[in-house]
Amino acid sequence: MKPLDIGEVTKYVEENIGDFHSRRVDKLGELKLKTVLKRKNPYLFKAKNILTAQDLIKAIVDAYISSSEEGIFGNWLEGLAIHVNSLVYGGRKSGIPGIDLEFTKNSERFIVSIKSGPDWGNDSQIKKMVDHFNSARRVLKTSGAKINVTAVNGCCYGKTTSRNHYKKRGDYYKYCGQVFWEFISGNSELYKEIVEPLGYLAHEKNDDFEISYAKKINIFTKELTEEFFTDTGDIDWNKLLEFNSQGTTKNK
Repeated sequence: MKPLDIGEVTKYVEENIGDFHSRRVDKLGELKLKTVLKRKNPYLFKAKNILTAQDLIKAIVDAYISSSEEGIFGNWLEGLAIHVNSLVYGGRKSGIPGIDLEFTKNSERFIVSIKSGPDWGNDSQIKKMVDHFNSARRVLKTSGAKINVTAVNGCCYGKTTSRNHYKKRGDYYKYCGQVFWEFISGNSELYKEIVEPLGYLAHEKNDDFEISYAKKINIFTKELTEEFFTDTGDIDWNKLLEFNSQGTTKNK
């Protein structure tokens, strides 16, 4: 184990945070109106009494951006966690399917699945993670290495509680927030120390994003009024529902 140099972490963040901002803009640029209309619930927007094209577009696009950014930033944080661990314990991105990080600490091999927050999956997704842990254990045990293998679900934010600390069903530990960052780095304050460098060039990058966002709102508003509005200037909810939900097969 090597003591963590927070300066190296700051340097990594400043050199790589641009990837997150670029991906945000790219994902927004790739977005198509009809694609997002198919994925969102039109009944919800009608129930909220949305009346104008721009309000409807902003509601749809904002909902998409919120879920998209969570995934993009989660992937970025995973890279940061692996880098931090590599500095301290020599960890690496695992080559075993479903395992994000693999490292050895005190003669114990840890296999880690990294998620953004504690409430990341349903029962089937959690079962899939446990299956990956079990497969990884078998791979490591057949590799000839006589080591203890411990599985961990690491969450970049949230609290670790006595209730979620150890999962007997699945035989893995769940470390969240401060506990997770300390687990991979040996630094109990890291979860706070990484906040400041995350804001590097945020203002300039957000300006770029806001410009792209405004253009997308304007384009989508024009497309929506041309295809899903009545001649009297109202949202054509029937046409919107037909596009979103109309079946293509007949009942027998």
